[in-house]
Amino acid sequence: MTKTVLILPGTALIYIPILIQWFSERWPFGASVGTRLHWAVAVMLAVPALVLAAYTMKLFVHEGHGTPAPWDPPQRFVVSGPYRFVRNPMLSSVILMILAEAVALNSPLLLSWALVFFLLNTVYFIFVEEPGLERRFGKEYLQYKAAVPRWVPMLRPYEPPGTNSS
Repeated sequence: MTKTVLILPGTALIYIPILIQWFSERWPFGASVGTRLHWAVAVMLAVPALVLAAYTMKLFVHEGHGTPAPWDPPQRFVVSGPYRFVRNPMLSSVILMILAEAVALNSPLLLSWALVFFLLNTVYFIFVEEPGLERRFGKEYLQYKAAVPRWVPMLRPYEPPGTNSS
C-alpha cells in the first residue's frame, strides 16, 4: 500500500507540483504565497479531502481486497461509503488537495494542473477504467454506472438492486 501512495497520489500531489513550482521560477513557494485567508481556505479543502482519501483507500483494502493501483485492483466491487454517492471519490479527494495547494501557494499554474489532472483522469476513466470495471464486474457495475455520477455526488445514496432500503 505504501508503494501505491508514493507513486499515485505522490506524483499528483508532490512531484508534479514541485516541478511546476520549480520550472515556473516560483521555487520554493514564490513571492506571492497566499494570505491567511488563502491558507484557511486551503485547509478547509485539504482536511476533508485527506479524510476522504484515507477512507476510500481503506474501503479498497478491506472491502475490495486490493488497492487503488492498477497493478493491484480491488477483487470485489466496492459500493459503500462515499461510493454510494459518486463513482470517483478517491480522485475527487486528490483534485481537492491539488486545489488546496493552488490556493495556499496562490499558484495559477497549480490551478491549471488541477484542471489537467481532472481532464486526464476523465479520459482515462472513460476509455480504460470503466471498460475494465465492466469486464470485471459485469451487470453489477453497469447498473451502478447508470445510477451514480462519475464526479458530482448525488444527494441520496445509491441502493444496489436487491438491497433493502429503509
